[in-house]
Amino acid sequence: MHFVNAKGILSAQNGMNVYRGCTHGCIYCDSRSRCYGFTHDFEDVEVKQNAPELLERALRSKRKKCMIGTGAMCDPYMHCEETLEITRKCLELVERYGFGAAIQTKSDRVLRDLGLLRRINEQTKCVVQMTLTTYDEKLCAILEPNVCTTGRRVEVLHILRENGIPTLVWLSPILPFINDTRENIEGLLKCCIQAGVHAVLCFGMGVTMREGSREYFHEALDRSFPGMRRRYHQKYGYSYELKSDRNEELMKFFHETCEAHGILHHVEACFQYLHEFPEPYEQLSFF
Repeated sequence: MHFVNAKGILSAQNGMNVYRGCTHGCIYCDSRSRCYGFTHDFEDVEVKQNAPELLERALRSKRKKCMIGTGAMCDPYMHCEETLEITRKCLELVERYGFGAAIQTKSDRVLRDLGLLRRINEQTKCVVQMTLTTYDEKLCAILEPNVCTTGRRVEVLHILRENGIPTLVWLSPILPFINDTRENIEGLLKCCIQAGVHAVLCFGMGVTMREGSREYFHEALDRSFPGMRRRYHQKYGYSYELKSDRNEELMKFFHETCEAHGILHHVEACFQYLHEFPEPYEQLSFF
């Protein structure tokens, strides 16, 4: 990893990435795409060492409280966070200045900050988003080799619920010919139901590929799924959207299952929930 002083930290949508690059090794990662302009190896994580200072300045200048998001590009709880604690320092500022937090991760390291997340949620709102891709633990180790298993992530969802912290699951990506099965979707949704998740976000049964991420994915297919690269190339070529042949069937099952169990599941509703900042409670007066 290497350290830089960033010029800014919050996007126009109030999202932040304190790290750039990742060590999880997920074979499908879109963040590897060349369009994002990485000038260093993806695993050579860039650390925005002045992120807390930039965030404090940004929060002080905001006229209205809002949700602060993190993890959209690079996981805020990857391995280096154990010692650097930059994500934690930023979340402490979110708490101090009375903002909300929407955290996206695949890592059980989020539990290190459980007390802090609980305090944010008690004061305003804190949502933890956890990505789940496959119910098969052996397959998980291939698709996402350097991060905790699906089973452990589900345990994290249960712990967060027990602590009153709402959760949202990203059911993504679903890789054609690999995990686009009824058994997989049913298993993952069962986990979500049992963990009491508030919402499940799914853009469709498939995956997107761009230059940069596509090559890395193809190399992973050659290592772990002999012949699969040729199958992908014959069906999809260099398309951006790789939709499963079972998309319609599986999406119907997805929506019906979530609806039956009171889980938020339409994309627009999920994003609205993530961005909604709770209005301050004002006690009615009789005078």
